Amino acid sequence: MNDNRLIYIVDDDDAVRRSVKFMLSHTGFQTRKMSSGDEFLKNVKPSERGCVLLDVRMPGMDGLEVQEHMIKNGIDMPIIILTGHGDIEIAVKAMRAGALNFIEKPYKKDALLAAIDEAFHQLDNNDLKEMAASDASMRLSCLTGRERDVLNGLLKGFPNKTIAFDLGISPRTVEIYRANMMEKLRVKSLAEALRIGFAAETIEIVAE
Repeated sequence: MNDNRLIYIVDDDDAVRRSVKFMLSHTGFQTRKMSSGDEFLKNVKPSERGCVLLDVRMPGMDGLEVQEHMIKNGIDMPIIILTGHGDIEIAVKAMRAGALNFIEKPYKKDALLAAIDEAFHQLDNNDLKEMAASDASMRLSCLTGRERDVLNGLLKGFPNKTIAFDLGISPRTVEIYRANMMEKLRVKSLAEALRIGFAAETIEIVAE
């Protein structure tokens, strides 16, 4: 049951807030709607256990600023970023800063529920980050040099066309390397691949 699982919906679009709340409430989650980052930060309690659906583009304080304030104030809730088309670079920045996942609008119900399940799985397993970090380098070792180059471009938030230009190959070839990379990493979404890449970077920094 999801009755005790709290989800904050932080989005300036009332239609998005209402539709997400309706869907999650009927799935059994507790929900709280917030129309701005300021409203969320004023009402959230660091001791609460829950996750946050956070829009990146809002008037006033944007999603990245909200995330920064959460870190400073010890609000350790998994964050799922809600992005519009073309906001992948911002989503990558959010994930580099600690967001768990990102979902593009208009979101698909199954994708959103899967991301939320993963967020609560992380809450229930405190050692999950460490386990993911220890596994990351081993997973990346199976990639070819070009596949790793493509992943590095994605970790910088670059679109396929930019990666293709930097590597001197066609966008179609980048798509092929990207598909092969995701298959070898055994991931179904870009967000999952990015998490592995970020975890590996952490290990490499510590090793240095």
